[in-house]
Amino acid sequence: MKCPRCGGDCHPITEIHTTGKDFSASKACCGFICFNWIGLLCGLCGEGKQTHSNTYWLCNQCGNKFKV
Repeated sequence: MKCPRCGGDCHPITEIHTTGKDFSASKACCGFICFNWIGLLCGLCGEGKQTHSNTYWLCNQCGNKFKV
């Protein structure tokens, strides 16, 4: 892949972003009260955590970062 700005060689990079919580004490307590030990485990599982990744090309010469 060639850079559209300077024509230099490029290589792919991947950026990973994570959002959400891993642990919820309030969900764990409510789950334990309602469903005993199974509810405790479900409250601790971190179901709200999401991982997003974006792949870009990065120029080795000028540092231009772009998507194709």
